[in-house]
Amino acid sequence: MARLVRSWILLLILQSFLVSIAFGSKEVEEFSEALLLKPLPDRKVLAHFHFENRAPPSNSHGRHHHLFPKAISQLVQKFRVKEMELSFTQGRWNHEHWGGFDPLSSMNAKPVGVELWAVFDVPLSQVDTSWKNLTHALSGLFCASINFLESSTSYAAPTWGFGTNSDKLRYGSLPREAVCTENLTPWLKLLPCRDKDGISALMNRPSVYRGFYHSQRLHLSTVESGQEGLGSGIVLEQTLTVVLQPDTTSVERNTQPSWSLNSLFGRKVVGRCVLAKSSNVYLQLEGLSGHELKNVDSEIEAHKLWKNADFELSLKPDRVLREISSFLFIFDIEKSSDSEPFDLGLTWKRPSKWLCQLAPLHASRFLMGSGNERGAIAILLKETESQEKLNLTNGRCTIKVNIFQIFPWYVKVYYHTLQIFVDQQKKTDSEVLKKINVSPSTDKVSSGMMEMMLELPCEVKSAAISIEYDKGFLHIDEYPPDANQGFDIPSALISFPDHHASLDFKEELGNSPLLSKFKEKSSVRSYTEVLLVPLTTPDFSMPYNVITITCTIFALYFGSLLNVIRRRIGEEERFLKSQGKKKGGLKQLLSRFIAKIRGRPIEESSSSSELQSSVLSSKLIFKIILVAGAAAAWQYFSTDK
Repeated sequence: MARLVRSWILLLILQSFLVSIAFGSKEVEEFSEALLLKPLPDRKVLAHFHFENRAPPSNSHGRHHHLFPKAISQLVQKFRVKEMELSFTQGRWNHEHWGGFDPLSSMNAKPVGVELWAVFDVPLSQVDTSWKNLTHALSGLFCASINFLESSTSYAAPTWGFGTNSDKLRYGSLPREAVCTENLTPWLKLLPCRDKDGISALMNRPSVYRGFYHSQRLHLSTVESGQEGLGSGIVLEQTLTVVLQPDTTSVERNTQPSWSLNSLFGRKVVGRCVLAKSSNVYLQLEGLSGHELKNVDSEIEAHKLWKNADFELSLKPDRVLREISSFLFIFDIEKSSDSEPFDLGLTWKRPSKWLCQLAPLHASRFLMGSGNERGAIAILLKETESQEKLNLTNGRCTIKVNIFQIFPWYVKVYYHTLQIFVDQQKKTDSEVLKKINVSPSTDKVSSGMMEMMLELPCEVKSAAISIEYDKGFLHIDEYPPDANQGFDIPSALISFPDHHASLDFKEELGNSPLLSKFKEKSSVRSYTEVLLVPLTTPDFSMPYNVITITCTIFALYFGSLLNVIRRRIGEEERFLKSQGKKKGGLKQLLSRFIAKIRGRPIEESSSSSELQSSVLSSKLIFKIILVAGAAAAWQYFSTDK
């Protein structure tokens, strides 16, 4: 009977809770998960995990979260964060083979290490304080060294070159920050099902960190409610982009390797996350022949595409969407279970080659010069096979390029030495440079920053920008433990403001946050290489040698001094006499006999021993004086005058 009453009480509590949710608020928290798989031209596979968590506007006095992570909500409320993005990346995105003009590469191709930027909703005088507090909170939350970005020498305040026009924006980067499972585990804890169920269960640590490239990203933004008394809503977007290499031992060199989820990650999907509103797996194929694309015009024929002469899928898709140059196969994992796990596989039957969509210009950055005094930084822009270059300005076709760079304070850049070359011809600033913003660095106070906008003709083959710099000197305490490795200059951001990447599907997308994100027009952007600058480093072994020699001399000096102070002369003389009696009996007998013949006293031996001990003590004192003099001379000549 008691058990029945207890079950009725629990049922009533659950019913009241559901009623309060249904009638107390019009919007509830939503969570969705998705996985995009995409074969790449260089025989690799791209896996893009996408998780979106939405918290609706609530009362400004506080909220109780059911799905949304409380730690992120507290960050937004305490530090007044309007928009923020944090990424942990290992490896460099290959823009030539993996794409540079699609929304996935524009939003998820990040620089090596840690990148953080945030926009605050506080007065301008409090932005730096909020930034420092935010870095400390994120450092503890994700087990990383993000707190190093609190120093004014590690971050910058871009105005328009980064893409977000705001005077309350702060940007920082740590190129040398290592990425490991200690960063991925707290990232997964923000998910409602963590990595125990759903699509996130595929994130096998050895498989993820064995890839050529992986980047975990966290992006949050606030949504204003527009109603009085309600706070702003929060949209949290978590993505993990991994480039993996399937097994290529049993396939020909010109044929794409076949793969499955189990072969890539060592796991299968056994069910969706029960708290997710939608759980889908997408497969995007770009390597289809022109004959296949022309013959597929209806949805019925598109469903037959999963088995053809070029490739074959292990599972039948629930829906097929057609884009301009690719097909998107949609799979719903709601029906998967332990008995019937979801294991999507792709088998290639014939060799297939294709090219990814490239950005209008390919950017690379490198150092020029030699020696430890001065050098130059150069950015080279080369044409690509992209056709998205047309932009008429006053009847002339041009390409606009924004360049954003940060220089550490010990790299003293001379901005007046800026030179621009177009097709190996030097151009004046008025011909190509349309806009520039420079913030010089201050020694040990702030880093330097440069934002510039170039307007290049569409028929450009190559363009180069160079700027000279001097190398500064650091205090010995400012050198890192691996100073001889060099010092990093963060990646430069290259963006094309007049070019936008998006996926244009002919069919309705439905309620898919990932596809809706891809359909939005995003600015085409890419990051350059991280530069490694060698600076003048002192011989760190010299202090050790000096300390060793000095300690040795002082040990000899004080050791001898303590030996003299603590020595007992009388006891030593008696000890020597007793030793002489024991060892020199024949000698003493002979000396007594000679003394009797000559008529001399017998105590001559004792006086000789006293004379010998006095000679020994004088030699010891001479040694002490000599050591003390050497120590004083060393101290005198080693002291800086």
